[in-house]
Amino acid sequence: MSRHDAGTGPGPGHDPRAGGGGAPLAHRVPDLGAMELLLGVARLGSLGRAARELGISQPAASSRIRSMERQLGVALVDRSPRGSRLTEAGALVTDWARRVVEAAEAFDAGAQALRGRRDSRLRVAASMTIAEYLLPGWLIALHGQRPGTAVSLLAGNSAVVAQRLLGGEADLGFVEGLAVPDGLDGVVIGHDRLVVVAATSHPWARRRRPVAARELAEASLILREKGSGTRQVLDAALAGYGGLAAPLLELASTTAVKAAAVSGAGPSVLSELAVGEELASRRLVEIPVEGIRLSRDLRAVWPTGPRPTGPARDLLGLTRPAPEKG
Repeated sequence: MSRHDAGTGPGPGHDPRAGGGGAPLAHRVPDLGAMELLLGVARLGSLGRAARELGISQPAASSRIRSMERQLGVALVDRSPRGSRLTEAGALVTDWARRVVEAAEAFDAGAQALRGRRDSRLRVAASMTIAEYLLPGWLIALHGQRPGTAVSLLAGNSAVVAQRLLGGEADLGFVEGLAVPDGLDGVVIGHDRLVVVAATSHPWARRRRPVAARELAEASLILREKGSGTRQVLDAALAGYGGLAAPLLELASTTAVKAAAVSGAGPSVLSELAVGEELASRRLVEIPVEGIRLSRDLRAVWPTGPRPTGPARDLLGLTRPAPEKG
């Protein structure tokens, strides 16, 4: 059979599903490894040299060629002490295989370009406490691993973080709260304790007994806005005591809440992470509270589905302690 008789491609009206008894194409067409091996035999004139080039043993190469011949139903390579020579059918199949391998190389180059574009940037959305007190250290470590990745950070409350992720505006998010927001998957990366704080001039700073949970619920506090992780935990903790009273002030950032509390305007509830410096310098004092436990999980979150890949996966790895060896 000549090349002219066999043709070089499917004719008019060809149905790619026809032939092979309706078997999937992957079952009827040799894999890329076999095609690369056949191309190597054609170029080098030796099955052994082609095998060494691909990093496989000669017996494995021979087995791969025989399997390819059985699959196609034709002999492809004549083997002799002087080397390996393609049959007429083998030469024709090699031409077809070359096109498939070139298409696969173009596919791989495109995939690499996509990975490169993905890996060149990372969009992070984080709730305020994590953005201000934890993320800077993680991002410095990420830069050491991926110096070519540009990182953008969108800070907001936990509800805003969820909106950013669901809207495709962020690749990875970090939230504080009681549960994973709807539409997202997540993993706990740490824990945080909320503390009641006040300026030293506030009456609570001078009392000897703890503030009761109901008393905290009835007090006018300086608080973060609704939708923040801090507010969610506080609302849930005080729900059995009539819920929170109307806030004295409702502010959109941890820094603003701290400044108002330090000024003596009133008590507040903030992350222990956020007030370490103020407590150490006595600009704020922690007020003991009895009857409730103010703690929350810190989570990394992403849209429901596969775990993050690329730079987002690396950043996620940096947020979690390495397992102990032993």
